[in-house]
Amino acid sequence: MPQTDLPLEELWRYTPELPAPDDLQEFWTETLGEAGERPLDVTSTHVDSGLVTVETHDVMFAGFGGDPVRAWLHLPAGVLRGDGALPGVVQFQGYNGGRGLPHEHVFWASAGFAHLVVDTRGQGSGWAVGDTGDPAGSPAAQPGFLTRGVLAPRDYYYRRVYTDAVRALEVLRGRPEVDGDRVAVTGISQGGGVALAVSALAPGVRAVMADVPFLCDFPRAVRIAAGDPYAEIVRYLRAHRDLADSVFRTLSYVDAAVLCRASSAPALFSVALMDQTCPPSTVFAAYHAYGGPKEIAVYPYSDHEGGEAHQQRHQLGWLRSRLGLSA
Repeated sequence: MPQTDLPLEELWRYTPELPAPDDLQEFWTETLGEAGERPLDVTSTHVDSGLVTVETHDVMFAGFGGDPVRAWLHLPAGVLRGDGALPGVVQFQGYNGGRGLPHEHVFWASAGFAHLVVDTRGQGSGWAVGDTGDPAGSPAAQPGFLTRGVLAPRDYYYRRVYTDAVRALEVLRGRPEVDGDRVAVTGISQGGGVALAVSALAPGVRAVMADVPFLCDFPRAVRIAAGDPYAEIVRYLRAHRDLADSVFRTLSYVDAAVLCRASSAPALFSVALMDQTCPPSTVFAAYHAYGGPKEIAVYPYSDHEGGEAHQQRHQLGWLRSRLGLSA
């Protein structure tokens, strides 16, 4: 596939004006304050994954509205309970993927981290199994998730998702095996966008790793993305031609390129210049807006798969350095 977005030299200069809603901070303070009034109600059950180097627990906690959210907690085998020594990584999932099976995501635990692999509510029937429903209703919407409740910020699907994600960070930071001051957030595509949002909304994020992030610079993404998921919004507006202003107002409350201006933790981004799903310019919009120290790995010949194992290797060295860990 060819490069269809701006050339790299223009991407380095691409800084779109993305106005934040006047009540953005108030909106999220209220949302997360309401969530914080509920106990996390964490349950954790050991499961046999068949692996001998990684110990896995089936975790459930109360997310937005008290709705149950599922996650896998992977620990290096033989960890002392209550030691509080492990650095942690919270991983959010790509669009329509779930936490998968217990043995699928064990890289970070194998590298010595406590690793929480979090479901995305309602998702997990596309490419990886999920076990968390989304019991909240929505008016008429396009198939998919981007237009669920999109006419009002309080009803919007990603308000619930971001709240779940902030709560997941609290879960891992509260584990007795984990050093709560050394926890990073990460994800690819949708997971990368969620990680950026959490870095802005939650205290205590030590580092951020966002690969080819989705949910960034909605106005441009909707205009130029080659297909789904952004095309869900296009189809919705094709049917609801008079609702564009309301839709983009709602999206501005969850746009990671708007929210991450408030982030301060060190961040490692990646971008793929042949990405047909998350256009490179939308990734650079978030990168340039990001409020903390930042780096970006550029993959000129990659589509939405990004850097894959090469980026993972880069992340491991980068994160160890940021957390003061030996190689």
